[in-house]
Amino acid sequence: MNNTYNSSIKSKFSELIKQNKKAFIPYIMAGDYDLEETLKRIKILQDCGADMIELGVPFSDPLADGPTIQASAERALSKGVTLRKILSFLKLNSDEIKVPVILMTYYNPIFKIGEDAFLQEASSIGVNGLIIPDLTAEEAFSFVEKARYFNIDTIFLIAPTSTPERIKLITSLCNGFVYYVSIVGITGSELKLPTVFYNQLSLIRKATDLPISVGFGISRPSEASLIAQVADGVIVGSAIVKKFNEKSSEIKPYLKQLREAIRSS
Repeated sequence: MNNTYNSSIKSKFSELIKQNKKAFIPYIMAGDYDLEETLKRIKILQDCGADMIELGVPFSDPLADGPTIQASAERALSKGVTLRKILSFLKLNSDEIKVPVILMTYYNPIFKIGEDAFLQEASSIGVNGLIIPDLTAEEAFSFVEKARYFNIDTIFLIAPTSTPERIKLITSLCNGFVYYVSIVGITGSELKLPTVFYNQLSLIRKATDLPISVGFGISRPSEASLIAQVADGVIVGSAIVKKFNEKSSEIKPYLKQLREAIRSS
């Protein structure tokens, strides 16, 4: 597949790699409380060193999300937040958003708008990447080609249980970076990643030259640092959403600690 288009995400990773730095990629849910609050949160994330931002789109049946993200989606849905409204919000505030934006959305909201219409609008307002957790690799070829035409990266998830054959298929559809789902649970005082984590990471490296970002289950700066030693980017989601909603006074120092932990690895 053609990889010649300009990718803002790829450019950002190239810039970081030249500086021997790793990417800090925080996640928030769009419309959690309301879209005005979302803009405030985006600005805070940028000010605290986010290299790119993963922006969740609320959905009523979020199969891949844990309880914290589900609760944030429910709050957004209760405010009437939809994919269309998020696109309008991003267009309205495009001058305020200084880093690449990756939308994480389920396929149904895209289907309702129509693939071509959605991609055209998303591209025109500066959406840089898409993560669609319920779009399987086998069904994704046509969509990926369309997204590439519109200069939008498609980012797919690889699990610790993915086979070498499946890793090869998924990485062939990825642009920007590969998302490795680290549902391995880093617990206890001794920070140690299981052998399977490293084995899988090695298989992904063999299958692609794309940067690899690791997410799911990362909350402490020490965990982020450990991941950053072996990955190109670290994604932190639930812990940030929870901190914004439960201890907002602590969010800035927390984000800066995460950023420093990732940067210094």
